[in-house]
Amino acid sequence: MITPLFFGHFGPTEILIIAFVFLLLFGGKKIPELMKGLGKGIKSFKQGINGIEDEINKEMNDNASKS
Repeated sequence: MITPLFFGHFGPTEILIIAFVFLLLFGGKKIPELMKGLGKGIKSFKQGINGIEDEINKEMNDNASKS
């Protein structure tokens, strides 16, 4: 099985260490704000992708109906 770069090598200990460092760097009050911003960014990205897919499908349907 092929694993992407280094993602397949994280165990529970490494994840806990990363979470602890993240908590130390940003603090408990800042993390929810960061996650909210990340969620909004992902939502916006998905909406953009869906918009592009809709435009492509519309163009394909228009071209198919013209033929």
